[in-house]
Amino acid sequence: MAEAIVSTILEQLASVLQQQVEEKVRLVVGVDEEVQKLTSSFQAIESVLEDAECKQVKVKAVGDWLDKLKDVSYDIEDVLDEWNTAIQKLRIMEDENASKLVTKVCSLMSCYRFCCRRVVKRHDIAMKIKRINQTLDVIAMEKNRFPLSSNSIKGARGVEREITTSFVDESEIHGRDDDKKEIKNFLLSESSNGPTSLPIISIVGLGGIGKTTLAKLIFNDHEVTAHFNKQIWVCVSDPFDEIMIGKAILESLIGVAPNLNEFESVLIKIKESINGKKFLLVLDDVWTEDSNKWEQLKSSLKYGAKGSRILVTTRKMNVAKAMRSTNFVEVGMLSDEKCWSLFSQVSFYRRNNEECKKLEGVGRRIVKKCKGLPLAVKTLGGVLRSKTKIEEWQSVLDSEMWELEDAEKGIFSPLFLSYFDLSSELKRCFLYCAIFPKDYVMKKDQLIKLWMAQDYLRTQGNKDVELVGGEYFKKLAMRSFFQDFERDKDDGSIVSCKMHDMVHDSAQYLTKNECFSVEVDYSKGFPLNSSYSKARHSMIVLKNSASVSSSIFQENRLRSLIFECDYRWRDQTCIDISNLFNYLTCVRALRFYGKSIADVPSGISKLTHLRYLEVSENNVIIELPEAVCELYNLQTIDISYCGNLNKLPEGIGKLVNLRHLINYRSFFECIYMPKGIERLTCLRTLSKVIVSGDKKACTFECLRNLNHLGGSLEIECSGVDLGEINKAEFKNKTKLLFLDLRLLSNVINEEALEDFQPPPNLERFGLYKYRGTSRLFLNWMTSLTKLRMLRLYGWSGTELLPPLGKLQFLERLVILAMKSVKRVGDEFLGMESDNLSASSSSSSITAFPKLQSLQFYNMQDWEEWDCLTSGRGGQDIKIMPCLRSLKISRCPNLKTLPDYILQSTTLEELVIRDCPILERRYRVERAENWVKDSGIPKFRIYEKSLFL
Repeated sequence: MAEAIVSTILEQLASVLQQQVEEKVRLVVGVDEEVQKLTSSFQAIESVLEDAECKQVKVKAVGDWLDKLKDVSYDIEDVLDEWNTAIQKLRIMEDENASKLVTKVCSLMSCYRFCCRRVVKRHDIAMKIKRINQTLDVIAMEKNRFPLSSNSIKGARGVEREITTSFVDESEIHGRDDDKKEIKNFLLSESSNGPTSLPIISIVGLGGIGKTTLAKLIFNDHEVTAHFNKQIWVCVSDPFDEIMIGKAILESLIGVAPNLNEFESVLIKIKESINGKKFLLVLDDVWTEDSNKWEQLKSSLKYGAKGSRILVTTRKMNVAKAMRSTNFVEVGMLSDEKCWSLFSQVSFYRRNNEECKKLEGVGRRIVKKCKGLPLAVKTLGGVLRSKTKIEEWQSVLDSEMWELEDAEKGIFSPLFLSYFDLSSELKRCFLYCAIFPKDYVMKKDQLIKLWMAQDYLRTQGNKDVELVGGEYFKKLAMRSFFQDFERDKDDGSIVSCKMHDMVHDSAQYLTKNECFSVEVDYSKGFPLNSSYSKARHSMIVLKNSASVSSSIFQENRLRSLIFECDYRWRDQTCIDISNLFNYLTCVRALRFYGKSIADVPSGISKLTHLRYLEVSENNVIIELPEAVCELYNLQTIDISYCGNLNKLPEGIGKLVNLRHLINYRSFFECIYMPKGIERLTCLRTLSKVIVSGDKKACTFECLRNLNHLGGSLEIECSGVDLGEINKAEFKNKTKLLFLDLRLLSNVINEEALEDFQPPPNLERFGLYKYRGTSRLFLNWMTSLTKLRMLRLYGWSGTELLPPLGKLQFLERLVILAMKSVKRVGDEFLGMESDNLSASSSSSSITAFPKLQSLQFYNMQDWEEWDCLTSGRGGQDIKIMPCLRSLKISRCPNLKTLPDYILQSTTLEELVIRDCPILERRYRVERAENWVKDSGIPKFRIYEKSLFL
């Protein structure tokens, strides 16, 4: 960690000297020399830092010295950030003054006041630098007490091979076939019932041996899934919170988070939900040996049907016995050959045979040192995957880190070997994850933004810092520092992940309480201890109506403060922030989740260093104060799911460094968004913008220069002429992939959409509340070769659907609330008679050639869905040849499905909800018994309407 901080400071010191030249501003006399002295001291220290970080694990005094160095490094980082911010403010003020006509007197007065403040600020910064230099002198002298080598490990590593492929799928299991077979037999065999009606099977083994991976493999086995009516997975971890576990079980059973706070109510609901159902419950990572905490919960589970099972994973046999397990499976070490198979799969990926033979001998000796632990094997495989020289492999084999044996205390030698092989930037990113509690689901994009806020990401050239963060994440994932990946259903990209317990323990050990989480319970209060005062990054989990007073942060120098509310208490305001901002003078990332606060005080302007501000899922907050606009370093504002937030501050344009304005599902009552948005040319994310005709409001033209916008953008149009839409120059926004246009009742000239010039790489488009009758806007839609999803909602003037069958690349189509549509026919397929005649020379015509998913919802007047093109003109006509899923809901007058649906050979899922005529027609008891013979694996009819 210290190595990365010092490296960053040296870059910042060089930047300060450069800025003084470029900006023609200077600190007070003599400070240039102080800056040079700081630079020299840090350069001398930097040369021994890698060796010091390795030795700190075994030599406590070295660790203490590094702690002092980190403290002074953080101080100088803050001072340099103050200086850069002062320059930033000067630039913005000059730009504002240049754009305004002010009287000479007012201009002189303003200039005089600013210059006075500037002199004071410069003197303050200068004095801080001098004091820090004095402290650093002492630290620099202390390093001579230790025999630290200045030979750079980094230089010996060579250049890391560029990684161009995804990391190995960690779901691969090696050497556990017998264990899997034994556990499946316990789960599926009726003879394993024994004397109890609810057998408990425990998987016991060391940390990192693969217990959870084995349990997941069994949980997802097709025989197991077919055998049980309900499958429930709960991550337990430590401490054992019976209420949380009970609610997690209940949520899995009923599909929604239960609004219950009393344990007895939870138990009763569990009993009702599992009554008569054969279920499999997996309790992963159980630590408690207190059987009393388990008994009440167990009693409520005995009402399941015969054949129900509970599967437990734990490191300790005493835990399995305390839970009164009926069967035990002790997972042993992998054999050397199985370890080698796993290791070579990871480390030899895409190497040629000659390379593999050269490295095999050293590799097998490294694997032998892993002592049969799969986590160790995968971790070192990830380290060596990027190394091509046999000397680099030999260096890992000979490392003294193998002498660290106490894995249960967080000292896990293969993880340390992998950690010390990371670049200084990756080390900081990895250790930051210790801010989260064990088994916490980390959202990838949010994690990258938090890294950004701490300035952990080093950019090269014009590459976006977010892309660099994505590369860092990928490299850490390849080293097995992350696991349990959740992926996006559309593109397969990683959305979230977790850290293995032992990886988390290692990170916590290395941060020495610099990053950590703490739970606050109303009955126990805030667990203050001496280590918390040293925290730099902290996450506070609020439970059971707990409250937090800002006074506990008086002695803190936090750089990250994240409040996470237990979901049972998210509706309660429980954080006193009246004085909070007086203490958080160093904070760079601040997150309030749920209704934990009632408003954002104007005192937030004191947080000069703040880069990340999140106030999400809060329906209490009405507005953000203008003071937010004084936070010139802000990179991210996340106000998603704040439905009652009705305005952005008028000075939003001052936030010229803002890259992400995440306001998804917010501004339900907002009338306009202020001008000034056009100055935010660094924006990469803008979830929603309201475009209106108000003179002081954001217009289409305000979006013209926001060409870095990517991801998803929702545009709500109110009282605006759509003829202005091309002034936004969407054709230049090549990174914008998803676009939704929502038209309110006072929108003018909807026909202007015929000439719309959309973003060229659009993958998803939605058009809401369109009232025109023209379908010519499809001329530009057919040019979108990357359009995969289309959503049309609430068109009021259209009696016939557009010829959407012409969209050659469309994979998913959702049509909702088309009030005037009574019939869907050939025009929907793009195969009207005139079109077919014109294309008679073609031997084959395909409508919706790539469509996989089709949904209709709330089509109240829709009666007919037919097709008259079959065999017309002797042409080979294909309709939806790739369709896999069809869902129809709240279409009460629809009479039948067309032949091309009934005869589909690709359809895997058909869901009908709240469509009484279709329900009667396609019940299983029909004479033709179409449902039984259709071959559709998932055919469901629901009487209760649900949104699709």
